[in-house]
Amino acid sequence: MAVSRVQHVDKLFQDTLTGLRDGFVRTTGRPGDPAFADISITRGEAIELLECQMTSRWIDYVARELKNDGQSFYTIGSAGHEGNAMVGLLSRHTDPAFLHYRSGGFYFGRARQVVGETPIFDTCLSFCASSEDPISGGRHKVWGSKTLNIPPQTSTIASHLPKAMGTAFFLDRRKILEEGCDLPSDSIVLCSFGDASLNHATALSGINATAWCAFQHLPMPLVYVCEDNGLGISVHTPSEWIESNYANRAGMKYFRANGLDFIQGWDQVKRAIEYCRTRRRPVFLHLKTVRLLGHAGSDVETSYRERTEIEEAEARDPLLRSAKRLVEGGILSPDEILDMYATVAAQVRAAGAEAARRPRQETAASVMAPLAFDKTFQPLPWDEELLARRRDELWKGRVPEEQKPRHMGQLINWGLQDLAFRNQELVLFGEDVAKKGGVYHVTANLFEQFGVGRVFNTLLDETTILGLAIGAGHVGLLPIPEIQYLAYLHNAIDQLRGEASSLGFFSNGQFKNPMVIRIAGFAYQRGFGGHFHNDNSLAAIREIPGVLMVTASNGADAVRLMRTCVRLAKERSAVVVFIEPIALYMTKDLTEKGDWLHSYPHPDEQMPFGETHFHGDRDADTLVITYANGYYLSRQACADLAAEGHRTGILELRFLSPLNEEAILEAARGRKSVVVVDECRATGSISEQICTLLTQLGKDCPQLSRVCGEDTFIPLGTAWEYVLPSRQSIYDAVKERCQNG
Repeated sequence: MAVSRVQHVDKLFQDTLTGLRDGFVRTTGRPGDPAFADISITRGEAIELLECQMTSRWIDYVARELKNDGQSFYTIGSAGHEGNAMVGLLSRHTDPAFLHYRSGGFYFGRARQVVGETPIFDTCLSFCASSEDPISGGRHKVWGSKTLNIPPQTSTIASHLPKAMGTAFFLDRRKILEEGCDLPSDSIVLCSFGDASLNHATALSGINATAWCAFQHLPMPLVYVCEDNGLGISVHTPSEWIESNYANRAGMKYFRANGLDFIQGWDQVKRAIEYCRTRRRPVFLHLKTVRLLGHAGSDVETSYRERTEIEEAEARDPLLRSAKRLVEGGILSPDEILDMYATVAAQVRAAGAEAARRPRQETAASVMAPLAFDKTFQPLPWDEELLARRRDELWKGRVPEEQKPRHMGQLINWGLQDLAFRNQELVLFGEDVAKKGGVYHVTANLFEQFGVGRVFNTLLDETTILGLAIGAGHVGLLPIPEIQYLAYLHNAIDQLRGEASSLGFFSNGQFKNPMVIRIAGFAYQRGFGGHFHNDNSLAAIREIPGVLMVTASNGADAVRLMRTCVRLAKERSAVVVFIEPIALYMTKDLTEKGDWLHSYPHPDEQMPFGETHFHGDRDADTLVITYANGYYLSRQACADLAAEGHRTGILELRFLSPLNEEAILEAARGRKSVVVVDECRATGSISEQICTLLTQLGKDCPQLSRVCGEDTFIPLGTAWEYVLPSRQSIYDAVKERCQNG
């Protein structure tokens, strides 16, 4: 029977230690004494480091043993990367850490800092997918712990770098705001990743934003730990590629440390962390490692690597190197190390066997529990005393609810100012949102009112904007990022899909990154833009579990809805996408001059979760279901039909995901026909979901028809009129139903 690489590496370790017995000479000393000359590591720290590395190694071994028995479901290991335990031991458990999936040594090093932690059993529960896994509840194998300030990362192919950047950016900014979490004032952020993922566009975005901020002397206490093993599964990283790109990167300090030999790594890691902590500037810590045992248990390395190359890597085993250093230093004998090795093996195997017996997720409801949302959300009044004392000062005696009706853009602007006034932890940022006030002036005056600490411009990168938002939530702030146009979101959708929305799911609700993302969206901008400024597709947002998506057709509803969204984010850690219809920002007229202007809602008016709005004849046989621009156009079309004697009703939706299905079914019940007006593309639009929902009425289902956008991008000039629902096309569709319904 062929010897596996696990057996080979294990045997190499034990045989090498056995061969060192004869030459061992013990030196005397206490745990706090220096372990070696010219290096600051103590004897106790050296032993701790070795034990962390052993634990990480045996976790890899046992995960594969259990996988062979059908009890484990994850075998991507940390073998060869155990040098990252130095970073775990030398940083603090109060330093937020976003970890690479090969950072097992780091995790076990950090866990030693907090009494009562059970990292071995917790990890075994995780790779056995037990519902008792304390971080993810068995939803994924992750390194994570609320106590240790390690938010879980499910796939660290660079997607976590922007939010690590965002966390570091806001870590010191919370001092200015006097708001946020209670982490120590000198905390830093750590973020580990592999050399291959550093080529990913998301990584480049995070690192560029970090350097861009630091170049302008903004505090960025962040240590990027590049665990460089020279491979991305089977693809080699060119020699010196990492050094050539990052050794002299503007705005970042480069440190190189040997992750294979702590004698050449410990003090370099220590200096990197101390530099970041004291200088509040970003660090690129280049930690040289080696990958052992393949990419994962299923990876057949010999299909793309020569056996001599594999054996050369195994000879550089950092665990073996650490053990030899302790023997050479006279700190532990070979037999003491082998006894420790056997003890750790027994502990991990026992923990793995027990974890395999623990319960797993068994129902859809239990799996989805962190995504569940209480739809009985009820608005709460504002603090009247606060209003009486300070709001008049904010508005200089001209509170907005006492001013004349205005268009949506102005009302949203006032609403944001009121929200920033009430919520001191609220921060608002994006491209051009500060002095310029946004491209549509919706954020005008916020910068002047609340200052650069709370309202600021970002660089032109949507991944950075959303990374900042996630990071703000991690340090206890309430972010309202702005994406300038809906089309621009797609450049960064994974920060929403793979990161922001999934955090609660994979941490079982323990970690939170609340936000309200404002996006200028939809089409109908006359004479402007083309498809990048007139995007009418919501499909990419609708499919994301746990994300709320809302919209409004007028300013008063937009303000009420925004207040509700902020409360949902603040009190329930919701991730909310608010699509603001650009074409309605400045709209004043519906059918008569000034009849689409609205008064500013009183500050205690908020929108109940899922609220819909009905307009028209409640007994009409024909119902129109729509939202945003579609509602505006349907109002016009139905007014034209009313003049001809046709009775209609219109159900306006504000909550697009999740839809208020009960309200839709109730409004449609008993009708002869329903026309769904959806300004988005026919394929992937909400109209598909609504029509599918209405078929649940069975034989009582009304006749259905749709008026949707064409499956195309929005063209420039006047040609957009031919690919979007219009007053006329809605009129035609509804009239046909009224006559033939």
